[in-house]
Amino acid sequence: MTALEAGLLGQTLLLVVAIAAALLTPTSWRSRVSGFFCTLLAVAGVVTGAIALSGGTGSLSIPTALPMDPLVLSPDRLGGLVMVVVSVVGVLASLFGIGSARVASASRTSWLSMAVFLSGMQLVPAATDVVSFLLFLEIMTLGSTALLLAHHATRGTVASALVWYSAMSQLSFFFVLAGFAMLAGLAGGTGFADLATIDPFTWQASVAFLLLLLGFGGKAELVPLHVWVPRVLPEAPGHVAAAMSGAMVNIGVYGALLVVVRLLPNGPAWWGVLIMVLGGVSALYGILQASVASNLKVLLAYSTTENMGLVFLGLGASVLLRADNAAAAADAALVAALLLMLSHSAFKSTLFLGAGAVARAAGEMNLDRLGGLGSRMPWTAAAFGGAAMGAAALPVTSGFVAEWMLLQALIHGSRVDGEVVSVAASVAMPLAVAVIALTAGLALLTFVKAYGIAFLARPRSRKAALADEVPVIMRIPLVVGALLVVGLGLLPGPLAVAIGSAVGPAFTPDVRTIGLAGLDARGIDAVLDPTTFIVLAGLLLAPVLITLFISARRHPTRTSPLPWAGGGSRLRPRMQYTATSYAEPLVRVFDDVLRPTRDVEVTHVGESRYLVERVHVEQTVSDVVETRLYRPVLNLMQRFGILARRAQNGSIHRYLSYSFVALLSVLIVVSL
Repeated sequence: MTALEAGLLGQTLLLVVAIAAALLTPTSWRSRVSGFFCTLLAVAGVVTGAIALSGGTGSLSIPTALPMDPLVLSPDRLGGLVMVVVSVVGVLASLFGIGSARVASASRTSWLSMAVFLSGMQLVPAATDVVSFLLFLEIMTLGSTALLLAHHATRGTVASALVWYSAMSQLSFFFVLAGFAMLAGLAGGTGFADLATIDPFTWQASVAFLLLLLGFGGKAELVPLHVWVPRVLPEAPGHVAAAMSGAMVNIGVYGALLVVVRLLPNGPAWWGVLIMVLGGVSALYGILQASVASNLKVLLAYSTTENMGLVFLGLGASVLLRADNAAAAADAALVAALLLMLSHSAFKSTLFLGAGAVARAAGEMNLDRLGGLGSRMPWTAAAFGGAAMGAAALPVTSGFVAEWMLLQALIHGSRVDGEVVSVAASVAMPLAVAVIALTAGLALLTFVKAYGIAFLARPRSRKAALADEVPVIMRIPLVVGALLVVGLGLLPGPLAVAIGSAVGPAFTPDVRTIGLAGLDARGIDAVLDPTTFIVLAGLLLAPVLITLFISARRHPTRTSPLPWAGGGSRLRPRMQYTATSYAEPLVRVFDDVLRPTRDVEVTHVGESRYLVERVHVEQTVSDVVETRLYRPVLNLMQRFGILARRAQNGSIHRYLSYSFVALLSVLIVVSL
């Protein structure tokens, strides 16, 4: 038995143990015991993925009761990379869940579902054929769906969110199933090695590509299949939201990579253009919605759409550049896309864990009612701040390294050996650079708002003022996640080389390959070259920190009232920016895109028309895609359902008439 086979077998056994622990452990010990075994399950995934990433071989066959071949698990390097990423997030989420899971989220169902969810995410990248891939994809979806039911009895909004999530998940699954079915019909088999022999320039391959892009785009929260995200993630417990946003979306990225890198490599250029358009629109729309959101979890949810959009932007650029024979730039864009995926997993899981800690301590997610948490929750504030820097792509973080490499690939991808490439690439690359620049600026604004108002401003509610730091078991994954954000940013060369080796070999040696052999550590460092920016950031930051330290020592904080304030008073919470007022300029600039609704209520003093007692202003920014695309379709289906209900009135004569008309129609069609 090879090391890879032992790792896969260990994952399977730990899944059984974790399920047994969730079912048999008493209530008082369930979160500790089940969380411990879920953590071990995730650690086993990290080890197995690392073995596959390093080139380990082997397979595990799982027999089925159906008349079909056994399921074969054998992750390659790319699958090993994704398995490591989702498993690391699983470790952080499981540890956090030990301390945060209470009452409903600590039930047998929740912890059993957590184990199934983690196992499904780990085994999807290990699948070697369509059947096992779809099976583990559904197991992952089933586990995440059951986890969302934790608070359905206490919050009415959970049921609506669950309906949206189930509907969009099954819609994405339908697209994936249809796409793989078309490829399997062309190849005459369901194995990925068989599918990799298909010519990508046939119309059947293009239709399958479109279906698979829609399906995996829905799993990755891309527009327009993202509408479940702002509904579901705010309702999920903190550790569940971290696992879904930091790990589950990577399965969508892996599916897209599987299609354009493994199964249908070297596809036509318009594939890359389409992926770039989908990614660019998702990035811009996601960060716009995040920048105006006042709910912390909704903000983070839309930010996930933005980050996944950037990942697909890099992936599309790689496909387009490879079609133009710009191999080096295509390799750099592909590595940048995977760096973005890794970076997003690190900072977004930490941010959602931080949001879960805030929800536990303050009982509130509305930024307009938070504040002052920096002094009350220093560990959480430090970890959230570090992760927010990564989300804003600031230097010395993994987010900066990934976006910088993507920019380098796009800038240098418009020329190959001094000759201009195709018109599509010449137009797409500058537009993609503009998209990244705009999203980077809006991301910085968004996370300055999130961190500044939640942690640095004065508390705006009693719960926020009385918040306390979370237990140690919850602080550990927060700190580890923040360290990962910084650590990944300090090792761009070795990290990118590992990623390059992951996307290099194909499933079989004789199938088309995408080689990154020419991109060694020195070459990748030259492409990234973040050293200058890191040094410059340090030189700029050091004087500021020294000045702040000296000023704090010389001028301690006053606790007594001001002896003379010129008629004024100390800053009060009502004098500060709220999340809504902070984003007001953006709402006005992008009014046509966001379509906000405002409600102004003026209360006058007594019968006076001129003296105002109170003015209440409420502004709501809805999801335009939902209101303009999904709502009309749902309303039409509802009206059709009402009309169809009239056809079922209980009359046996009408039912016999229906049968007669149906039979007559069939006979007419057959006769023709």
